[in-house]
Amino acid sequence: MIWSYMRNGWFSTNPIVNRSLFLLLTKHVIDTRFFEFHRFRPHCLIHSLPSSSNFSNGLRNELSTHFIHSNLIKKGSPQREVSYLLSLYMKSRLVGDARKLFDEIPQRDVRTWTVMISGFARNGCSRGALGLFSEMLEEGVVPNQFTFSSILKCYSSLNDLRMGKAIHGWLLRNGIDVDVALGNSILDLYVKCGVFHYAEGLFESVMEMDVVSWNIMIGAYLRIGEMEKSLDLFRRLPFKDVATWNTIIDGHARNGLEIAALNLLYQMVESGTLMNQITFSIALVLVSSLSVLELGRQIHGRILRIGIHNDGFVRNSLIDMYCKCGLMEKASAVFQGLALDSPTKQNSVIDCDERSAASVTWSSLVTGYIQNGRLEDAFKLFYTMVCKRIEMDIFTLTSIISACGNAGLLELGQQIHAHILKIGHKSDVFLGSSMIDMYAKCGRLDDAWSIFKLNNVRNIVLWTSIISSYASHGQGRKAIWLFELMLNEGIRPNEVTFVGVLTACSHAGLLKEGCKYFNLMKEGYGIKASVEHFTCMIDLFGRSGRLDMITDFIHKNDISHMSAVWKAFLSSCQVHKNIEMAKWVSEKLLELEPLESGPYILLSNNCATNQKWEEVAKLRALMKHRGVRKHPGQSWI
Repeated sequence: MIWSYMRNGWFSTNPIVNRSLFLLLTKHVIDTRFFEFHRFRPHCLIHSLPSSSNFSNGLRNELSTHFIHSNLIKKGSPQREVSYLLSLYMKSRLVGDARKLFDEIPQRDVRTWTVMISGFARNGCSRGALGLFSEMLEEGVVPNQFTFSSILKCYSSLNDLRMGKAIHGWLLRNGIDVDVALGNSILDLYVKCGVFHYAEGLFESVMEMDVVSWNIMIGAYLRIGEMEKSLDLFRRLPFKDVATWNTIIDGHARNGLEIAALNLLYQMVESGTLMNQITFSIALVLVSSLSVLELGRQIHGRILRIGIHNDGFVRNSLIDMYCKCGLMEKASAVFQGLALDSPTKQNSVIDCDERSAASVTWSSLVTGYIQNGRLEDAFKLFYTMVCKRIEMDIFTLTSIISACGNAGLLELGQQIHAHILKIGHKSDVFLGSSMIDMYAKCGRLDDAWSIFKLNNVRNIVLWTSIISSYASHGQGRKAIWLFELMLNEGIRPNEVTFVGVLTACSHAGLLKEGCKYFNLMKEGYGIKASVEHFTCMIDLFGRSGRLDMITDFIHKNDISHMSAVWKAFLSSCQVHKNIEMAKWVSEKLLELEPLESGPYILLSNNCATNQKWEEVAKLRALMKHRGVRKHPGQSWI
């Protein structure tokens, strides 16, 4: 009966009960008649499932592994087949089942222990692997080179230099022959733990090295910004494989040397080295950062010719490239071309890797729409993600919440907030900061304060958001109180925090406090003032009616070249109806921006406020003569 359900595609229409049927199958899998019927070929049953069914790849592998296990039990498998079965469980990420099988093995040799330890290490269970290693030593089993290689990788991931060095020392004292693979594990340990002088000494002293050894050292130098040393090693390497090229190109790009990285990419192509998926992804990231759209199109064409356009990394890099270049239609076309064959199109249950890839793809397009100002398309795609139950990462949720705040869509923001709570997504400081900002921009300051209080872990991002929220609402005293409370908790403010504090002082007219915090920023925390800080101070002087202090402040800080400073000064002149000073300031501003409409409009409004209609007409005529056009006003209504 179970078999007939599967043959008739019942799994594909009833994904909820797949697990129940799977358990039922494995419960009866040892039945002799069942195996006789399938002639001991469990893979026939697995592959007979429809390829488009909702029976996930992960569950498919799990079922296959359990069938094989049952078959081996029935035949009375030897030790070597048990080791193979352990390895199969680990490759299927069934760590718990592998441990149960391992505990039932009466005689465990070094190969069995090594399979378990390496499997735990590959699945990210470093501490579990180290626990097994301790049990192995207690049982008197002598580890081999493969065992030590896996253990050193565990210490690398845990950044445990002391124990890693102890293993290295034990190998040297006992005269263990260190082959290339084991030597690379030791080298990788010292690199990841930041002991570069140890790594350099080991690299120069080891007689036998392969391309992996060179790649480890090249990557190490790139990680610490030693570009010359990395290039020197790269040039000395006799044979450069695709991994070597990927390492040196990506390292230059990450260190801000995009042009050099692009030149290295050209050299790679000229050398005849075939590019793989990682190379194409790095190349597309370079195109995005340099905005070389034509090169991006050429790379896209080559990807289509090779036939790797459905690879997850390449696909997401293509979408991200087109989004950052502002070609959302192209990004959408790449997305749609994939989505036609995607399991998510049918609201299916897919395995972890596929689900993660789908999530990144959808999230990339949502974020691209937001960054390019197409909020309606972003909200529609986000709604589709919710309906299809596509997993969303923190970055996507943060972006969509920020978009709600920028567009003033309070109700939609509240719905997304409720959805986040419903799916049980843990709110980190960035998501919490976006929620605070969204509620504050929509006029719900009490809700913003509630979000802030609910976050137990508060860093500078969260504090800055709540301070800026109260500052934008004119509650300067509350913002200053929060700033002092943050300092008392030992949180070091950054330049954005001081923008919020100075804005609060400006809106509340707190001249004394504003000067105090401006000096504290420069002298107390060594933060260099930017144009935002200067305009806040000029706005503060202007709101306090101290126009005379603005001129001294500009000359004292040598900021007369900043047009934003003069614009803030001109606005203050308009507020206090000081027509003479406004003329002088506008002349300074027009010297900096002769073709910008802002200075003309500000001075024209100032003249109109003081009934100087002849001056208004002259300014309008001057704008027309110089070809300066005013941008039309915009509204959310």
